Amino acid sequence: MKYEEVLNKIKLLRKSINISQDEMANYLEIDRTTYNHYENNYHTIPIKHMIAISNYFQVSIDYIFGFTIEESYSNLKSLPNKELISKNIKNFRKINQLTQEKLAKILNTNQSVIANYERGRNYIATPFLYTICKKYGVSADYLLGRINYQPKL
Repeated sequence: MKYEEVLNKIKLLRKSINISQDEMANYLEIDRTTYNHYENNYHTIPIKHMIAISNYFQVSIDYIFGFTIEESYSNLKSLPNKELISKNIKNFRKINQLTQEKLAKILNTNQSVIANYERGRNYIATPFLYTICKKYGVSADYLLGRINYQPKL
């Protein structure tokens, strides 16, 4: 699955319960145009909105990303924890023997972006999270601290 297919899955989830883009935008507390831009890949869905979308549909981000056919995990936490996310990203990088520079190169960004993720200054960009998880077979929900174990993907 490509990242663009993730957006299509979100659209299919929304349509499966017959809600409009307006209703989804209201839930996210954003303008409908912004939500439309998310679904059509004009703007990247921020991770806080990706988590909110997964909470709304009661599915895991791994399910939205197409990494599992299981819709959800037991004990799935609904709120992001920046400190835990930063710790998990740093641990992931070290376990995979990646420097910040090497991970930045894989993600086509710069080292300071990775450093800011690991310091908890910024949430990881959704396409970067998707790329890491797809390339290394790690759970997005695990990296985001929504579950406390790495499921088999």
